[in-house]
Amino acid sequence: MAWRGLHISRAAHLSLDKSRIKVRFLEVEEDGNEPLFFPIEDVAWIILDHARSTLSARMIAACMESGVAIVFSDQRHHPCGMALPFHQHFAQPEVARLQISVSQPLRKQIWAQIVKAKIANQAQALNYQQIPESDVLAKMANHVRSGDPKNVEARAARFYWSQLFENFIRSDENDLRNAMLNYGYACVRAAIARAVAATGFIPSLGLHHAGHLNAFNLVDDLIEPFRPIVDRAVVEHLVERDIEENQLTLEDRQAMAAVLSRDVVVAGDQFTLLNATEMAVESLRRAMLQKNAKLLRFPEGW
Repeated sequence: MAWRGLHISRAAHLSLDKSRIKVRFLEVEEDGNEPLFFPIEDVAWIILDHARSTLSARMIAACMESGVAIVFSDQRHHPCGMALPFHQHFAQPEVARLQISVSQPLRKQIWAQIVKAKIANQAQALNYQQIPESDVLAKMANHVRSGDPKNVEARAARFYWSQLFENFIRSDENDLRNAMLNYGYACVRAAIARAVAATGFIPSLGLHHAGHLNAFNLVDDLIEPFRPIVDRAVVEHLVERDIEENQLTLEDRQAMAAVLSRDVVVAGDQFTLLNATEMAVESLRRAMLQKNAKLLRFPEGW
């Protein structure tokens, strides 16, 4: 089972050496220039965070065959795209038919469970900061109904952000906190997209999200309960960080990518967040198959 990720922040060439990913750095550092090798079956994701990094076609093909998600960054070091394999799940047609045939009532029930899990984790994030108002969110989660017709999610979000950070506007692109949040979300999004493809789902067919130009509507449904874990990681990282410096540093990006290795609690047991994304997607398949939204499994603490 894949358990690690590669964050390539120096100019490097990645190629395939037998069944290993070979990383050869292009610039000599003090510790020499010996290549690094990683068994491809151990790797779940690769983030290319340097403009001079290159990949061999053979290595890319091997990553696609092994289900490794490759994330590309733009000139500002923000994730801007990803490569995923074509559907290779042995039961992909069956899973796709199951996904397409889900009834509207079940879709709404699943979305309600997702929203409840998200708000509960937002309450957890506030609770970790010893913010007494966290119980307000916990109570809000109990008011979510099928399909969330009263949009409790949006009301909870407004309250949550006002408590989590001071003087914060989520849409402010010049705020370092938003840049860090978006980077962390992109990493988790890639992990969920990888799990969605591996399970045989069609990523563009969402349960709630339905953007015509969004190839990852289902991923954007499932990411919601994971967002507060990223939020907590940003809060922890900012303890020793000058917020006035609004450019993402290498340390910032590494800290956000590392969120996939954080421990979370799912159904009373501890797993990495990467494992939790796989469990969430598989639980969605079971929920659809058995027509029971309560079979969904998301992180419930960390």
